[in-house]
Amino acid sequence: MTSADTLVQLVRDATFARVDAAGGIHGTHGTAPDGLFLRDGRHLSRWHLTVDGTEPVALVPADTATDDTAVCVLTPQGTRDNPPAYTVFREQTVSAGELTEHLRLVSNRPEPVTARVEITADADFADLFELRADDRHYAKPGVRRETHHTDDGLVFDYRRADWHSRTTVVSDPAPAGHDAVPDLPTARTLRWDLPLAAHGEAELRLTVRALPHGLPSGAPAVARPSRRTTAPADDLARTCERGLADVDLLTIAVTGLDGEEVAVPAAGIPWFLTLFGRDSLLTSYFLLPDRPGTAAATLSALAATQGRHHDPVSGEQPGRIVHETRHGELAHFRQVPYGRYYGAVDATPLFLVLLHAHYETTGDPALAVRLERHARRAVDWMFTDGGLDEHGYLVYQPDPNGLVNQNWKDSAGAVCFADGTQAEGPIAVSEAQGYAYDALVRTAELAAVVWQDPSYARRLREAAEGLRTRFATDFWMPDADFPALALDGRGRQVDALASDAGHLLWSGILDPARARRVGQRLLEPDFFSGWAIRTLAAGQKPYHPLSYHRGSAWPHDNAVIVLGLARYGLADHVRTVVDGLVAAASPYGYRLPEVLAGYDRTATARPVPYPHSCSPQAWAAAAPLALRTALRMV
Repeated sequence: MTSADTLVQLVRDATFARVDAAGGIHGTHGTAPDGLFLRDGRHLSRWHLTVDGTEPVALVPADTATDDTAVCVLTPQGTRDNPPAYTVFREQTVSAGELTEHLRLVSNRPEPVTARVEITADADFADLFELRADDRHYAKPGVRRETHHTDDGLVFDYRRADWHSRTTVVSDPAPAGHDAVPDLPTARTLRWDLPLAAHGEAELRLTVRALPHGLPSGAPAVARPSRRTTAPADDLARTCERGLADVDLLTIAVTGLDGEEVAVPAAGIPWFLTLFGRDSLLTSYFLLPDRPGTAAATLSALAATQGRHHDPVSGEQPGRIVHETRHGELAHFRQVPYGRYYGAVDATPLFLVLLHAHYETTGDPALAVRLERHARRAVDWMFTDGGLDEHGYLVYQPDPNGLVNQNWKDSAGAVCFADGTQAEGPIAVSEAQGYAYDALVRTAELAAVVWQDPSYARRLREAAEGLRTRFATDFWMPDADFPALALDGRGRQVDALASDAGHLLWSGILDPARARRVGQRLLEPDFFSGWAIRTLAAGQKPYHPLSYHRGSAWPHDNAVIVLGLARYGLADHVRTVVDGLVAAASPYGYRLPEVLAGYDRTATARPVPYPHSCSPQAWAAAAPLALRTALRMV
């Protein structure tokens, strides 16, 4: 299987491709799938080049000239006494729904020759959930796969009931012929006989176009905001610039509240190039000082998908903000619950936090006025299905068919006791209570100032104060002098020491004295690796430096914490974490990955990336902007 480290990734306009060092695609599955992807489906699963019957090798492996373009230099096999007959200069570019390829063959021979070029192509139309599934098989009754030949290429056709996706291949010049491929019923090999003069050259251009089910023809390109250049060009500024560029790469077009197209940050590549409630909200919050329009677009898109009724499969509930949206085949046929999946306890309060923060940043009340009805529905959800009335806290029940944990640490086992045992529901995670408190306080201000509803504002302020009082009693662990990660369904404190506590500083639910003690504790060596604050303090039984949420370190998590540290004036702590994260970014082209391994900075010269990180990933890309904001606060 191809390793993710050996793949070159190209991305632009909600489309991405992953190819090997020679520009090839092999149809891999698992943690490192290759291919051409759009709307949660793989539209090219094989792309194999030969010249005169042999596979050329990379003299210069594929590398990204820009984020959407890779170039490599290839030659057929040769020896010292019989050097390669040709040099192949290969350029591949991704744009909206397309992979274009430019092959330039240069002859190394002193006489005219004709080169036989062949490309084997196939499209399996695999859903992303199929590709990353370990051993799970998804039934696909009635599927029909066909390959059609055209004068200048191929059409791959995939049908299942009302689902219809296609991939087209067009070449210039047109192919001289085509052949079937043994054991690959839908694959075809296209061939060209290209004449080359003595030391001459020939060119071949191909365009692969993905035409997924449900994508309107002529869909508009994403409107990309212009980026401001930050000066001086120090390492933090470079990291911010790289982050803004990555946010641009991840920007997708979705439908807003009134049917308009809006540009929002998708969560990450390869698995999450789609609208995500929590991720898109926090990314937009981090970007507020630089790009308040991103927050407005995200809020509009999430208001458009806000829950309206109860659906136990998707977790939809009236007023609830969506966790993720999907456009793939398995979601279409409800074989996975993620077409619109609402399994997040925190997206709804974060929606309210961002709505007020946008007003606070811009001074413009228009968006808060436009979304008043949706904001009130979100508040209603927090009190009803969210659990504030019944349980006193926002809670979630583990979803056996979806997400066991429905906070940002959503992997199985992430919300655990100090002995490693997963908490059982209904679960009240600590950071969600902080978000709820902040949401109530902020929405009360909107009610008082913008909506002119003082009685509603008073009700929300009283609810916020009651939540803060309960939290101080129920979550604080006196022996540890630290808040519990959660309360389980029996009201027990889930006592693992976790980074979620830092989010409580950002939301303001802790009193100042406790907040400062928590901030100081998070900079102790068991939490702070030298690069970043770990998700779980080292030395505890469930700690593992390569665990997704039980010992790794997440830049976005640290960005939230740093904003909280700045809120309470812990300037030295802010600078320490900022320095660590910027140092972590610099060896990787100033791009922060989604997740870092939890190893101490003294162990390695550069941080160890988590093996399955998304890259680029939106809230990691936006995290440097939050770090810069925090530095300005202290």
